[in-house]
Amino acid sequence: MKIQELYSLFLKSASVSIDSRTTQPGAIFFPLKGENSNGNEYIEKALESGARFAITDEKEREDRKRNIYYVEDSLTALQDLARYHRIKMDIPIISLTGSNGKTTTKELISAVLSKKYRLTATKGNLNNHIGVPLTLLTIKDKHELAIVEMGANHQKEIEFLCSIALPDFGYITNFGKAHLEGFGGVEGVIKGKSEMYRYLAANSKTAFVNCNDPKQMELTADLERITFGSCDEADFRFEFIENQHGKCPEIKYGKLSFQSSLIGAYNAPNVAAAIAFGLYFKVPQQKITEAVSEYDSGDNRSEIIQKDNLKIVLDAYNANPSSMEAALLNFERMEGSKTAVLGDMFELGETSQSEHQKIADLAAMLRIDQIFLIGEHFSQIKNSNSKITLFSDREIAKSYFEKNKISTQLLLLKGSRGMALEKLLPIF
Repeated sequence: MKIQELYSLFLKSASVSIDSRTTQPGAIFFPLKGENSNGNEYIEKALESGARFAITDEKEREDRKRNIYYVEDSLTALQDLARYHRIKMDIPIISLTGSNGKTTTKELISAVLSKKYRLTATKGNLNNHIGVPLTLLTIKDKHELAIVEMGANHQKEIEFLCSIALPDFGYITNFGKAHLEGFGGVEGVIKGKSEMYRYLAANSKTAFVNCNDPKQMELTADLERITFGSCDEADFRFEFIENQHGKCPEIKYGKLSFQSSLIGAYNAPNVAAAIAFGLYFKVPQQKITEAVSEYDSGDNRSEIIQKDNLKIVLDAYNANPSSMEAALLNFERMEGSKTAVLGDMFELGETSQSEHQKIADLAAMLRIDQIFLIGEHFSQIKNSNSKITLFSDREIAKSYFEKNKISTQLLLLKGSRGMALEKLLPIF
């Protein structure tokens, strides 16, 4: 099937679906294949749910009388369709990636820019080779901007996603110790994430750069770029006012002041990036202030939950060594007795045990009264510190906490998504 014919079907569809369980009436259904599933087997269910068209990459299933159309590969067709639609829509697209803070930053930028522009943005963290096309296919005639989050755990992924989204602006939050297994170490992370910069350079597009990050300034020296941060030479020069309560620093720009409800100094660059995008795109300054102050992350990211006399810092959306260290250092600065409950960090490959050991050693050194480490990797560290208690999994930890009430004023919960530490919340 030619892309023009597929695009014609898309334009007649109300939405795009890849899951027969959530297919809406009028949708075009793309059956994707997984390790243990074949979406082609659910075409009938999608049609029963009201799908107007279905794509298949199994020739024997084609039945144009029933609006089932054959393509060589459903995933490739979805990606090609997204790129074709992006070109047709021709609106500015902002893409962002990074080791930490991608989703928070994307949502902050979206909150700020939506004060002036009609836009669409990545939902949640649908940021891979499937999520990016689905995001692009939500662009409608009414939209003036699109914000596309890009995730990766291997080389060439960001390059591929850029070839689909064709971004006009790019931002990398940071380079950290995330997905070390797939990238092959920190240098691999830098190489993989900076594929976005290489795309921007090759296509004369613009990078937004945190000037307080020397590596990023070095990598973008020859790019067209907009800089922000506390550096004197920044295009948008900010002043960061620290506080003593673990909250995100206040950010000043001239006579303007911005205060986010997010926790942690580590969130300051995320907020600053959103402000910089707002200023660049000429969002009224009062509207930027409103967007920053109103933003609530939710989704177990950088939340403070008050339970009677206990303040819980819930940051269980994800974790890697870089974000774990930042969370611990910020937690130490908060006033009151402190208990940290930390879960395993995933996708660290051969460095996993050493990275878990480093985090345990760091936590032991900080002014944190009790430390509970949960998971297969944390339970194997070498430990002689009486502050630290080890559990091999969350259920064992849960049983312990149910029998032993933790006496503390402040509680940090942080771990990788697969650890789902938020499930411990009802116990405390």
